[in-house]
Amino acid sequence: MSSLPIENSKQLLDRVSKILDKDSQIEIRNLVHSLYPAETAHILESLEPEQRAKIWAVIPPNVMGEILVEVNIEVGSGLLKITDRNDLIAACENLGSDNMVDLLHVLPEPLLSQVIETIGTLNRSRFENTLRYSEHTAGGLMSQDVLTVRADVTLDVVTRYLRKRGKIPAGTDSLIVVDRNEQFLGVLPLSQFFSSDPHKKVADVMDGQSIGVIYSMPSRDVVMLFEQRNLLSLPVVADDGKVIGRITIDDVVDVIREEADHSLMGMAGLTEEHDMFSPVMTSAKRRAVWLGINLMTAFLAAWVIDLFEDTIQQIVALAVLMPIVASMGGIAGSQTLTLVIRGLALQQVSAGNTMRLLAKEVSVGLANGVFWSIVVTCVAGIWFHDLHLGMLLGSAMLINLVCAALAGVTIPVALDKLGIDPALAGGVLLTTVTDVVGFMAFLGLATLFLL
Repeated sequence: MSSLPIENSKQLLDRVSKILDKDSQIEIRNLVHSLYPAETAHILESLEPEQRAKIWAVIPPNVMGEILVEVNIEVGSGLLKITDRNDLIAACENLGSDNMVDLLHVLPEPLLSQVIETIGTLNRSRFENTLRYSEHTAGGLMSQDVLTVRADVTLDVVTRYLRKRGKIPAGTDSLIVVDRNEQFLGVLPLSQFFSSDPHKKVADVMDGQSIGVIYSMPSRDVVMLFEQRNLLSLPVVADDGKVIGRITIDDVVDVIREEADHSLMGMAGLTEEHDMFSPVMTSAKRRAVWLGINLMTAFLAAWVIDLFEDTIQQIVALAVLMPIVASMGGIAGSQTLTLVIRGLALQQVSAGNTMRLLAKEVSVGLANGVFWSIVVTCVAGIWFHDLHLGMLLGSAMLINLVCAALAGVTIPVALDKLGIDPALAGGVLLTTVTDVVGFMAFLGLATLFLL
């Protein structure tokens, strides 16, 4: 039996673009029906709104819900505007509870109320309760499709129960063990369940050391648990210890992707929910805020340069060499900033090790500063036939690299303590520090020693 070659995302997108150019409804429909929901979501995010509409028009209602929970919020909002209300209701009816909750989180009113009214009294109560949990907590991640068994029954009884039930929730790797009051006791791995004597009780073969997490645990901490303990699923419990849901590895992968997108987009002052093909004016307004902030910091650096106007007029070479100091400081600071932001995201930076990290990074800045200051001293001295000018350039670079390392640690740590996302604001503040310190150090030393 031969296997079919699997297209990567770029190849798939190229094929979709060619089919859309031909405007063949039959080919578009056949293509869409051959894709998984997540693949279709990726394609939709990569197309312009007019092309999305062509794809969306041939997607069956029973698949729409799975696609809507995969696309980012802005793209999803655009798709909702062109979705028939009845089709959306049908899409919700075919979703699992965790995906249903994800979709309900993004539905606008009055559509949200209309959908909830159509899903039945029992499901309505469950989903309304789940919507009370913050999206970025264990409660917001969990699925309510849980399979629990009592600790005091035999494995044979469990087997008969599963056969009578007919199916188990997708992604089940273990059964959740509870007592008579639905209190969490542990888990029964399916591997242990199938390989044990059916006459044994669940309590005899269950894993009583496994944990259940409280519904309010932040999703970032949940991800860390999955990573550190190599988990495939994790029970979620209420304040009283009763099992209320479970989190599976596919939910965690989504969180990891969102965190990575957030960090990357945050560096540019954007969010991961932005549509790549949003209208020009919409994108321009969003970016204008950070361009404005950057402009203010640039004026601050220009003001520092203006303070030394007389010095620059007398020694024109200073204007040529100034960007070197600021550029080297900016790169060194960005390296430290990225390292610390990653450490904060992985919870590797705490009050107990911040000072040691600061000392280490300043030492790295000092070591690199000494090495590269010697290099630029020699280069500038030969270039302008002035060893003193080269020495001042090297000294300024040394000062700026040390300050850049200092700022690269303190800025994200301080922002994190203030509840401000370091990925969003850290880069702008760091650039301001390295530019101002670099220009001040170089031009200040030149004023003191060359005039």
